[in-house]
Amino acid sequence: MEQKIRIALAQINSTVGDLEGNLQKMLCFLQDAEAACSDIVVFPELALTGYPPEDLLLKPKFISDNLVFLKRLSKAAGPCAVIAGFVDRKGPAIYNSAAVIQEGKVRAVYHKMLLPNYGVFDEKRYFAPGNKPLVFKFGGSCLGVNICEDVWHLNGPTRNQAQKGAKLILNINASPYYAGRSKEREAAIRRQARLNKIFIAYVNLVGGQDELVFDGQSMVADNKGRIIARAAALKEDLLVTDLLLPVKKSCPGSSGMIKPLAKTEKPVVKYEPRQELSVLAEVYQALVLGLSDYVRKNGFQKVVIGLSGGIDSSLVAALACDALGRDNVVGVFMPSEFTSEQSKLDARDLAEKLGMKFIEIPILQIHSSYLSVLQEHFSGRQKDITEENLQARIRGNLLMALSNKFCWMVLTTGNKSEMSTGYATLYGDMAGGFAVIKDVPKLLVYQLCHYRNSLGEVIPQEVLRKAPTAELRPNQKDSDTLPVYEVLDPILKAYIEEDKDFTKIITAGFDQDAVLKVLNMVDRSEYKRRQSPPGIKITPKAFGRDRRMPITNQYKASAYCKKGDS
Repeated sequence: MEQKIRIALAQINSTVGDLEGNLQKMLCFLQDAEAACSDIVVFPELALTGYPPEDLLLKPKFISDNLVFLKRLSKAAGPCAVIAGFVDRKGPAIYNSAAVIQEGKVRAVYHKMLLPNYGVFDEKRYFAPGNKPLVFKFGGSCLGVNICEDVWHLNGPTRNQAQKGAKLILNINASPYYAGRSKEREAAIRRQARLNKIFIAYVNLVGGQDELVFDGQSMVADNKGRIIARAAALKEDLLVTDLLLPVKKSCPGSSGMIKPLAKTEKPVVKYEPRQELSVLAEVYQALVLGLSDYVRKNGFQKVVIGLSGGIDSSLVAALACDALGRDNVVGVFMPSEFTSEQSKLDARDLAEKLGMKFIEIPILQIHSSYLSVLQEHFSGRQKDITEENLQARIRGNLLMALSNKFCWMVLTTGNKSEMSTGYATLYGDMAGGFAVIKDVPKLLVYQLCHYRNSLGEVIPQEVLRKAPTAELRPNQKDSDTLPVYEVLDPILKAYIEEDKDFTKIITAGFDQDAVLKVLNMVDRSEYKRRQSPPGIKITPKAFGRDRRMPITNQYKASAYCKKGDS
């Protein structure tokens, strides 16, 4: 005997700390779920508070306020049951929790049992772990609720709930994005569903929060491990699905019961498959979403970018126009004596193709003034990188002046390859409010530019063809200082994202001298990265929350390696 249950996965974009805004959004989605005659609507992990709340969780008033808003949500709940993420408190301990709500009351509460404490996660800093799997009756069926990490481990709460008779697990998540993450999630959900012979409804948060982007891509798996429904990627969505669950007389260890909707004729749910994105499309849209949310959630409307006529600033400008609209993006071209005429043509061409505002502010006179003031103090010393960096810092000052005057957020244009090796100038091209492509390696920058042009050409072909250069001295090329990016980026990936040591990297076939040079550059640039703006995570390991190296650090990757070692 089977029972039909209609579930709605409410994939929403919460904002950390915006309790009122998050509640109102949840109420709107609840109304839509009710209009679709859903039996249960499921919201993401910590949907009320936003994720991750970080040290807001250390404020007792924040915890109390979130509980007040949970009561308001409860009062609004009718026959359609609500599963909602919030922060619970028992004595001095707080818990990452899910409430089961129906007809004005909280019927049950689940406390997350497995707290992640790796990568970008710090949950053990704040939360106590739960110790009781939640199983409850829904009409004649047995259901379980758990949270994010609880579904990843084969011998964790999910198996325990299945052993207690649960045939459907409602799993609420705030799982951050990086390229390829959705496939990993899908594999884990399919495996759990197949091995435990259960349905799993997996709802994920969507939206940008500082360095993190949550990509949604909520899904439903059947009890054979097949994905039968999937929500949209990187935008809000309400995924409504009908499931047929076995009816059981008992539900061992049940924490209560919620009632199905009255047996009335429901409109048929027609599932419309969502578009699956290519890897490049997914990364590009993640960057757009992360940028849009960071700017708008922090109260800005317009951004300003230093345009150089190069590939990095071109990609950032395209992302900004797509995220915020061309009327909200200003490009500033600041030529020096070393800037080529081609760079000026490319920067202006880009701005025209994107339809963004273009300003030109030459810095030759300012640079000459700096050199004049410093001439006496630099007497007897050769020109070097000091004079080059002055140009970058002048540009940074000009952009920050425009930011102050017009309340425009400055977007920096450095990529991951540059941030890794310190090939950037503190208080110069690193100055700004948000580093959009901070986690995007140089080779991926080119791929994303080609992807964007496939939607409609905006990045000039000459920008894609010419050799990368900072144009801070005559005939300068990036390859004067760095290995070519086809060599550099794989070394950086091995060292930073995969934590491989010197020996393993050269064993993979890389030149020993090149590896030593790159690893030394990475190690000695930590102080720079610590002072850089936040940027969007799109790789498995990004600088910042993911990788927390000490600045004062005498252990160097190459310290115990000599030429000829293997």
